[in-house]
Amino acid sequence: MPQQILIIGLGQFGMSLARTLSEKGSEVLAVDRRKDLVDEAAAFVTESIMFDATDEVELARLQPARRDCSVCAIGDDSKEASIICTALLRQMGSPWVIGRANNAMHRRILQLVGAHLVVNPEEEFGRRFANRLINRHVISDMPLSEDLHLTELTILPSMVGKSLVELSLPKRYGIMVVAIRRGSPSRVLQPSPHEPLEANDRLIIVSSEAAVPKLTGGI
Repeated sequence: MPQQILIIGLGQFGMSLARTLSEKGSEVLAVDRRKDLVDEAAAFVTESIMFDATDEVELARLQPARRDCSVCAIGDDSKEASIICTALLRQMGSPWVIGRANNAMHRRILQLVGAHLVVNPEEEFGRRFANRLINRHVISDMPLSEDLHLTELTILPSMVGKSLVELSLPKRYGIMVVAIRRGSPSRVLQPSPHEPLEANDRLIIVSSEAAVPKLTGGI
C-alpha cells in the first residue's frame, strides 16, 4: 500500500519533495495558500488544495492522523505560520511530523512544539555540495547520523584491478563498502571481497565524514 503523505507549503523545497515522492509512488496531498502553486502541483500529486494551513478547522478536515507522514515545508515567508502548523499537526495526531527550519532558533521552536524531525534543506545541501567540491570523486553523500555517512564515489585509478581484500579499506580507513554500482545501465551489486574492481565502478560506502578525504588522498 503506498504511503500517504501530507505536504504543506509548495515553495521550491515542498514542490520538489511532492514531485519526487509522487514519482516514487507515494500518495501526496499538497497544500498551499497560493493558487498558482496548487495548480502546478495538481499535475503530479494525488490531490492539491488551496487554503491557509494555520486555519485549524480546514487543517483538521485533511485528517493528518490518518496520513503516514505530514511535512510542514512552509518557507521563509512565515516562520510563525510554520510553527503554528507544526503544532497543529502534532495536536491532531499526525504520527510523524517533519518541520522545515530556516535557522537554529526556528529549529529549537519546532522541536519544542513537537516536530519529530526538523530539516534545513539549504544547510544540508550546502554541506553535501561542499563535500563534492572538496572531493571530486564523491557523487552523492547522505548523513546517517552526526558523524556517519552513506557516500557514493567513483573509484580512483589506483584502485582498478584490485580487490576489496587487497585494498583493506575497513582496516586502513574505517570504510565499509556496502555495494558497488557497475555498468550502463547501472546495476547495484553486492560487493565480492576477491573480485577485482573495474574502471567505471562506483563504491557505495558507510564511513565517518573524515574518512573519504583520507581515502581519496591516501591510495
